[in-house]
Amino acid sequence: MFVDTAKVLVEAGRGGNGVVSFRREIYIDKGGPDGGDGGKGGDVIFEATKNLNTLLDFRYKPELRAKPGQAGSKQNMRGRSGQDLIVKVPMGTVVKRGGTAIADLINDGQQVIIAKGGDGGYGNAHFKSSTRQTPRLAELGEVGDTFEAELELKLLADVGLVGFPNAGKSTFLSVVSNARPEIADYAFTTLTPNLGVADIDDGSLLIADIPGLIEGASAGKGLGDAFLRHVERTSVLLHLIDVYAEDIAKDYKTIRLELASYSPELLRRPEVIALTKCEGLDKELLDMQIEALQQVSGDTEIITISSQAGINLKEVLRSLKGHVQIARETAAEEEIESGIPVIGLTDAAEEKSWKVTTEDDTDDAKRYVVSGHKIEKFAARTNFDQYQAINRLRDIMKKMGIVHELQRQGADGASNIRIGHHIFTLLEQRDE
Repeated sequence: MFVDTAKVLVEAGRGGNGVVSFRREIYIDKGGPDGGDGGKGGDVIFEATKNLNTLLDFRYKPELRAKPGQAGSKQNMRGRSGQDLIVKVPMGTVVKRGGTAIADLINDGQQVIIAKGGDGGYGNAHFKSSTRQTPRLAELGEVGDTFEAELELKLLADVGLVGFPNAGKSTFLSVVSNARPEIADYAFTTLTPNLGVADIDDGSLLIADIPGLIEGASAGKGLGDAFLRHVERTSVLLHLIDVYAEDIAKDYKTIRLELASYSPELLRRPEVIALTKCEGLDKELLDMQIEALQQVSGDTEIITISSQAGINLKEVLRSLKGHVQIARETAAEEEIESGIPVIGLTDAAEEKSWKVTTEDDTDDAKRYVVSGHKIEKFAARTNFDQYQAINRLRDIMKKMGIVHELQRQGADGASNIRIGHHIFTLLEQRDE
């Protein structure tokens, strides 16, 4: 079963918690802090493979979770890092987050971190200083990146076959390649894309047969535009047209319009036109059809073929091979790099900006809300059950200038401050 779209929940591992521990050995009085850091959570990594050609497996496994990191322990022992989850996907898979592409896996063996595991929290040994000899705080591990990923498979092929239903695309593919698509004398016989390898001279071409288009396909008619994505990566389009079409020029323009409606870039793709089912057709009628087609196709190469009789099939393949070679050379010269940065792993992690807003609290009081990537990250790692940890967060807010802004907006020591889902006050607690 061919499946080219899927949605999965991706959840990287949470980082392990740091621990509070002090050295306890005989004859050693008041040993110092020795609480270890937590281990890092596992990443979710997608790896492209040529051994898969469908996203069917993700329909039955809609949740992908990496292992969490382990908590630290005494004697400065760091927790074990969570095991990464490596997920095999077909070559040509695009991963989206919130509708935005974050990864495009097109090469066999290519790996991309889709969701990054959370960092482990620091143990109390990390906070020892000349003025803080017995720190009783440790950080919590960070939550791993979690979101619903949209997977979309775009077949990687040299040639994409386009045309109306029953134009002879599947027959052509079955004759020139090793593919065995379903063939019948009715429209929409092909319901899923088919791939085939055609050998020509000293090389080969990977050809994708796309289910037939009709007028309005880009708006959802017929099979809709569900499979047009598979011609986006092709180097050249082979446009097959039934030579017996009543208005051959209109048929050509209709398909071109549907391609343009889906993506204007497809109109700039090299194209070869093949008039199919030409065996036994009167030459005068054949010339008339070619002339009518040339009036709307311009300088595009037109070749008359018969898949059943084997007429001009090598000529078509040689023409396609020439276009593919040019496309490959152009791509090599431009040295296009296909890597797409993963959301959440970019420079946004170093974002230092923050802002203070207000919201309604209980008893008509005002609550102050602090937001910003960096301060929210500190708050997420803070263990609010430890007053020393909360004091550390307050110190960080002072250094960042947040406390000054809170006071400028009217906050005092008893005012409620919210960062993420944590609520606390600015009034510091001290050892009794």
